Amino acid sequence: MLFMVIEYFRNGDARPVYRRFRDRGRLMPDGIVYRGSWVDADMARCFQVMECADAALLRQWMQAWEDLVDFEIVPVVTSDEARAKIEPLL
Repeated sequence: MLFMVIEYFRNGDARPVYRRFRDRGRLMPDGIVYRGSWVDADMARCFQVMECADAALLRQWMQAWEDLVDFEIVPVVTSDEARAKIEPLL
């Protein structure tokens, strides 16, 4: 399953997040696949796409960052998957 992970950097400050990432890596448990990320132009939020079969793994990963980041998790599907679901209804 795919998840859009929206990270809101505490106090709008990305530096502590990037510092930890530089020093310790992504801190993801086995079973999560990082697909890509984008940061808004204000450097206040990061949008990541993660893939995993068990959302509990995401919660475990979030615990390593929750002192620096507030999270919003949105289950998502690809555009092709969405089209396949909608097409029969048209």
